[in-house]
Order: sequence, then structure tokens, then C-alpha cells
Amino acid sequence: MTALATRSTAPRPLVPFARRLYAPMVIGAILNPINSSMIAVSLVPIGIAFGASSSRTAWLVSGLYLATAIGQPVVGRMVDRFGPRAPYLVGTALAGVAGLLGAFAPTLGVLVVARVLLGFGTCAGYPSAMALIKSEARRTGKDSPASVLTVLSLASQTITVVGPTLGGLLVGWAGWRSVFLVNVPLALAAAILGTRYLPRPRSTAPTTAADRANVPSEGGAATQSALAGLDVPGMVLFAGTLVALLLYGLNPSGGTAPLLGVAAVVGAVFAWWELRSAQPFFDLRLLGRNPALLLTYVRQLLAGVVSYTFVYGYSQWLQAGYGLSPSETGLLMLPMFGVAVAVTALTGRHAAVRAKLLVGSVCQVLAGVIVVLTGAASPLWLLVAAGVVVGIPQGLVSLANQNALYAQVDGARIGSSAGLLRTFVYLGAIGASAATGVAFRGGVHDAGLHTLGVVVIVASSVFLVVALVDRSLARIGHTAPIGKATA
Repeated sequence: MTALATRSTAPRPLVPFARRLYAPMVIGAILNPINSSMIAVSLVPIGIAFGASSSRTAWLVSGLYLATAIGQPVVGRMVDRFGPRAPYLVGTALAGVAGLLGAFAPTLGVLVVARVLLGFGTCAGYPSAMALIKSEARRTGKDSPASVLTVLSLASQTITVVGPTLGGLLVGWAGWRSVFLVNVPLALAAAILGTRYLPRPRSTAPTTAADRANVPSEGGAATQSALAGLDVPGMVLFAGTLVALLLYGLNPSGGTAPLLGVAAVVGAVFAWWELRSAQPFFDLRLLGRNPALLLTYVRQLLAGVVSYTFVYGYSQWLQAGYGLSPSETGLLMLPMFGVAVAVTALTGRHAAVRAKLLVGSVCQVLAGVIVVLTGAASPLWLLVAAGVVVGIPQGLVSLANQNALYAQVDGARIGSSAGLLRTFVYLGAIGASAATGVAFRGGVHDAGLHTLGVVVIVASSVFLVVALVDRSLARIGHTAPIGKATA
């Protein structure tokens, strides 16, 4: 009896996170940001090669943008249903094929198709990584693996920083087609590592009764049943709503206002369908019962507005309003990304998120104030200061929201919920793009920049209020995960 009691009360031995998963997780997660960032230095040579205007080559950015915003939660739901292995391997294979297609594209249209395929192919990396982390947390008994989440965030942020530089080197060395061709060895490495190390579906089985009832088993009939449970109509309606919103955001002053009506109508039908679906793609009822996760999505959207206002509007003003060259603008924006990486590295091991969100929101407000005080006659140090100040919340907020979502969602919905987190960033980018279009409608000038500063202050202030009212944030990093599977 004593021996049994001793065994039952003995502490559980520490089981480490499977380090073999780091490489496939990181490579899968960086495929999207590396393709998002390298294209920036390739647009001009591509336009020259095909005799295309900047408005036409812009679709190389928009195509991947649309595919990623739609594909992240859709592929994430497949990760939830089938485990990360199959979506990860299919996605990396598609990325490799898209890289080859782009490298040998005979026309700009084919190149745009390649970018769309790249968008969909790179969608599986982040949701799969989050699902793997959640699965490993269950296996090891470590509910908040802050260091692993930090590695994931740092990898994406670092690639965002070095992506344009790497792209410039590739273009200078082997031409713009090399920017597409680089996906082939990356996809091949991801496929080899994924095949060797990613767990089979049984290791990541859904944890709720509803999802367990639809886990695919051996045989074609079971697979068809599982596919039927994916709520394809809901996914199509979700995609239609986002396409209308994104197309409006890409050109808000170009007669695209009717798209907002289209988005509203399709979005209403989407909500009606999801509320009546037995196996909804986006479970609005459960989301309503998990307000903590809803607030995380709101914060991510507001953070996207602030971040992309600087990426779109502030960088545009630096060139057309302040008179800097594109290369000088890039150097001036570099401290923002560098500070973000450094802040993430310094604070990532601390799982608590509330302090990060509060400090980040205050820095966002301060950055908006600096923008309002900035003009064509401002000293260069003030412009650098704006980038440094906004880099602090870039490093704090993204990681904190990621950690909050991890704690608020269980394993059954972690893939689709993580994908939606990325989608809300893109919704924030739509708002930033629309605000920039309105502010600079009559030309790029100081008054428009000050308008964008006010937008940043308002969005950051709402962010601060949302962070303050969410009392559940205080428990993250100190207790077991909160919330239930949603989205």
C-alpha cells in the first residue's frame, strides 16, 4: 500500500519538447513571410521583363495576400480534422510546384497564378506548428511552452527583416526568377523533415466529442464522411466575404465601394449558415461563449491597423513627402523591425501576456503622437525615433496575442483558430490601406500623415481599453490554459 501511495503521489518526470520538431515547424512557418517580403525588391525587374505597369505587377503582392488571408483558417481547420502532417506535406509540395511555375513563367498572368498557389501552399505552416506545440504540451505536461512559441515568432519576424535583403541579393546574382526558385529547396527540405518527424494523425487526434466523431479512419467512405464534415459551404462563404473586403482595401478610392455591400451581404449569409450548421467551419456560437478569444482577435486586428499604417502610409510619406529614396526609406524602417526582433527575443521566455499588451499599447499611442508631430521639416532623428518606438509593440504584441490564443483554445480547434489570428492581421491591413488611401487621396503631404497619426492613436487607444477590460489575461502564464475550443 505504501509503495502504491508513493508511486501515485510521485511528481511526474519532466519530459522535454521534441526538438526534432523545431526544424519542420520553423521552415514551414517561414515559407509565407519569406515569399511576402522578398517580392518587394522583385517588382521592378519583373515589370521590366514583361513590360508591365506597377498597377499590374501589384497583383503579385495582392494574389498571395488574398490566398493567404483566406487559406490560413481553411487549412487550419483541416489541420484540426486530420492532424498537421497531411496538410503540412501537401502545402509544402504545392509551394515547391508554385516555385517552379514562377521560375519558368512565360507571362505575368502565369506568374500571378504562381503567387496565388504559393499563398495557399504556405498556409499550412503556421497552423501546423501551433497544433504541434499544443500536442507536445499534452504529451509533456507543459501547458505553456513559452520558449517554443518564441522561436516560432522570432523565425517569422527575422525572415521579415532579412527577406528584402535576401531577395535583393538573389535578384542581383541570378535574376528575379531566383526569388521563386528558392522555394524549391525550402519546400524539399520541409517535405523531407515533415515526412520523417511529423507525427501520424493518431498523435494529434481531436479532443472534443464532435470532432472525434468525424476523425477519418481507414477506407474511402470514412474519408468522404470527414470531408463532408469540413463545412465546404461555410468555407466558400467565408472566402467570398474576405475577397470582397480585401479587394476593397487594396483600392479604397478606385470605385470599389460596392464591394463593401457585397461583403456585408455574403458575410450575413455566412453567419446565418454557420449558426445553423451541425459542424461549422467558424463556430460563432462557441466564439460567443469565449469572449477572451474574441478580444484577442480584436487586439490582433487593431495591431494590424497600427503596423500596416507604418508599412504602407508612413513609408510612402518618407519617399514622397520627406524626399528619401527607396533604399534610404528601407534603411530608416530597418530599426523598427530590428527592435521588434530584439524585444521578442528578450521577453519571449516570459509566458505572461498582460504586461506586454499594456506596454505595447502605450508605445503604439506614443508612436502615433510622434507621427502627428512629424513633418517635412522634422529632423532625421525624430523619424528614427518613430520607427524605434513602433518596433517595441511589434515585438511585444504579436507574441503576446499568439500566447494568449494558445492558452484560450484547446487542441481540437488550435489550427483554425491560429489561422484566423493571421487573417485578422490582414483585416487590420485592409483598414490601414483604406486609411492611407483616404489620407493621401489628394497627394502625399504632411496633413495626410497627421491624419494617419490620429488613426494610429485611436486604434492604439481602443487596443489599450480592450487589454485593460480583459481580466482573463492576468491568468495567462500563471495558471492552466483558459477557454474552450472555438472558431
